[in-house]
Amino acid sequence: MESKAPKITDVARLAGVSTATVSRALSKPETVAESTRNTVLAAAEKTGYRVNLSARNLRRQRTGAIVVLVPNIGNPFFSEILAGIETALSEADINMLVVDTRQAHMKPQLVLEYLHATRADGIIALDGSLPDAILSVASSGSGAPPIIFACEWTPKGEFSSVRANNTRGGALAISHLAGLGHRTIGMITGPDDNVLTHDRSRGALKALAAESLVFNPLHRFSGDFSLDAGARAAQAWLQLDQRPSAVFCQSDQMAFGFISELALNDVSVPDDVSVVGFDDIAIAKRFIPALTTLRQPRKKIGMSAARMLINHIQTNTSPAVETTILEVELIVRGSTKAFAG
Repeated sequence: MESKAPKITDVARLAGVSTATVSRALSKPETVAESTRNTVLAAAEKTGYRVNLSARNLRRQRTGAIVVLVPNIGNPFFSEILAGIETALSEADINMLVVDTRQAHMKPQLVLEYLHATRADGIIALDGSLPDAILSVASSGSGAPPIIFACEWTPKGEFSSVRANNTRGGALAISHLAGLGHRTIGMITGPDDNVLTHDRSRGALKALAAESLVFNPLHRFSGDFSLDAGARAAQAWLQLDQRPSAVFCQSDQMAFGFISELALNDVSVPDDVSVVGFDDIAIAKRFIPALTTLRQPRKKIGMSAARMLINHIQTNTSPAVETTILEVELIVRGSTKAFAG
């Protein structure tokens, strides 16, 4: 004869408390005394009781899941942000579904489907280039789940976001190179319409002006934050009659592509040109040479965005627009050195 699944009443009886106390101890453990919580957990383990998350979410009219929109899931930059999101969500018993928005099969209609409360409780967007159709539905106030932008953001509409201080990061990169005596500094930028490109370039240009340095437009190499973009920039740098002695790359990936392509052409970093990246992904300290870069607090960005979204979900109110800007840190390694003249 098949045994019945343990119920919350079985846990309450064994623990010597009410079912309400059991419920609070399992769903909101911070609201009960530690001794009571430990007693309830021991009873739940002994009886084999498990919280029915599906039933709980149904009572709360929630799905118990959020969607994370990532522009390129293969990019190692996003791993720490996703880890931070997962850490915060696990604390709230919320599941995470990751969607790559740049895959060929990804259609806006799929994301639009998630903007219905029956599919997801909320969305964290790491992609600041979402189509207008998605943004208009998300900001329509028609009951769509809230969207929080993390790392990237959109200037279209009013959405909460968590991001690094990209403007200050661009300024720190230039100030570091200028402090080493470099007077001609180039830049490898991201896409022209990207908010990260805009802020990092603004900070860099402001720092150049503060150092009384003139930026040569021929020393700007347009990219897309990828390895290949860095390699293309290296080829363009090699073709210049007057080459900048230092280059600020607006992503670590572009810095790696730039340095690798130069090495294939017998150009040494930092002896022939100093290079600064942006992000401080894991390989930056293991690359040859180790990369001087701006460290983004990527895990903290993910955790902060997730907690902001959780708060919006739990309060079930129209959230005020919040913008959290986290500071970056200059990490000096072997890819930069003093200008020898």
